[in-house]
Amino acid sequence: MSFARSLITLLLTLVWLPACADSALRIGAERGDLYLPLLQGERVGLVANQTSRVGGQHLIDFLRANKVAIKRIFALEHGVRGDVENGGKVADGVDAPTGLPVVSLYGGHYAPSREDLQDLDWLLFDIQDVGVRFYTYISSLHYLMQACADYSVQLMVLDRPNPNGDYVDGPVLEPKFRSFVGMHPIPLVHGMTVGELARMINGEGWLDGDARCELTVIPAAGYRKGDHYSLPVKPSPNLPNDLSVRLYPSLALFEGTTVSIGRGTRFPFQVVGHPSDTQGELVFVPRPVPGASENPKYRGLEVHGDDLRRADQPSRFTLRYLIDWVGRTGETGPEFFSRASFFDKLAGTDRLRLAVMAGQSEAQIRRSWQADLQHFRQRRKPYLLYRED
Repeated sequence: MSFARSLITLLLTLVWLPACADSALRIGAERGDLYLPLLQGERVGLVANQTSRVGGQHLIDFLRANKVAIKRIFALEHGVRGDVENGGKVADGVDAPTGLPVVSLYGGHYAPSREDLQDLDWLLFDIQDVGVRFYTYISSLHYLMQACADYSVQLMVLDRPNPNGDYVDGPVLEPKFRSFVGMHPIPLVHGMTVGELARMINGEGWLDGDARCELTVIPAAGYRKGDHYSLPVKPSPNLPNDLSVRLYPSLALFEGTTVSIGRGTRFPFQVVGHPSDTQGELVFVPRPVPGASENPKYRGLEVHGDDLRRADQPSRFTLRYLIDWVGRTGETGPEFFSRASFFDKLAGTDRLRLAVMAGQSEAQIRRSWQADLQHFRQRRKPYLLYRED
């Protein structure tokens, strides 16, 4: 690393606090004065999607206008332009608007190879996350950090606010349930930005072999964790608005059950339903939605349930819906948890599923993870970049 680059990195470390505390909100990508000097004359790989924007301009176009030499784009789940459904195939290819080569990092090939990185000086990551452990962009971040550490490439994270960053909740991942939908011993709702989490992955030795990547985080300015942050671009095809993002931690657990959360409708992650329900007033029929849900649960069938857009719903993670619906489908516990192993991976433990099946209340279940949450809050403190008040 050159002396100039080292100096800029040191200054970033020293000045983030006043910048975050005193100025108007500016996401990391909008702070080109801090990072463009580091990228001039360098060979850059870009990890980006439809959320990677600088004002009204895509980050790709912003970087090219500022003479940054982008060599290739790396695509995560949902693709570079955000038009690939949940779990859908993301293929290598070419980004049509720019002609830049695209390397897929989703669908089994989660980490860049030595060949993918051999001609790069920097890997630049700018992806809007939603602050939930099983939202897979942070798993992709882990693999990117590992590859950067292994092949001596510098990683830069352009940080963005976390729309669920105002609290910490849910069970902490147990090691035996580690998977691509949960790689780190953090709560279901971890309350950290991508930049903070990258610092924690590095600092806690979570990369293989206790490796550390050379990491630079460009923090958002004017952001506090309690601030409401409305996403200007939907982060993935089935999270179309702020309500869906806030309900996502609570409703995504239903992916391991027989209950629908509205995939295949205009309001995914804003409704809950099942064909046999008799209590709810809402009726919907899931149908294929290109680029969002090609084969939704209960495709073409009439589903009955609750419209969460029409009520005063909890704005934080809750077990209310899960506990309620266990008794509304007419199914036994094993039938209801139709994808039990996947549910446990999402929860990060099998204790939640077993407690629900045993009839425990939400208060009882919540007590079981409070000590772990307190330990996590203390453990994450050295890596935080933003005030919590």
